[in-house]
Amino acid sequence: MSKLIAPELIAEKATIVDAPHVPTTVDRTFELPTALYGTTVACYLGFIALMAAAFGAPALIIPMVIFAFIIVAGFGVPAIWATMQGTGAKPAMGTGQFANRGIMTHTGRLKPRDAATQVLVLPVLVFLWGLAVVTIAATI
Repeated sequence: MSKLIAPELIAEKATIVDAPHVPTTVDRTFELPTALYGTTVACYLGFIALMAAAFGAPALIIPMVIFAFIIVAGFGVPAIWATMQGTGAKPAMGTGQFANRGIMTHTGRLKPRDAATQVLVLPVLVFLWGLAVVTIAATI
């Protein structure tokens, strides 16, 4: 419950000091190299290109362009945000450094192969699903 405390009582007991200045380290990249993000974007755009090539019709040009724009914007804006230089900003981890160290997660250190698998499983499955759909449509 809340209770009204008189300002006079607060003034006689409280000591007001300036907030301490503690520099923060900002990690906007999730410790993953940009190659993994590039591969993710390539898989999604590959899916859109595959669908456009297989089921391309003049009426679908605008929706396909919109889908591609959403994918590029969805990864482009965070990429710009991750490269912003600010106080304590850390650059993205290089591919060699990622291959040697892996990444630290909440449950412990993750090997590079396992981290790449977790990041790329959905985009690769989406692309393979598109390939299966195109194959089924071509054989029917």
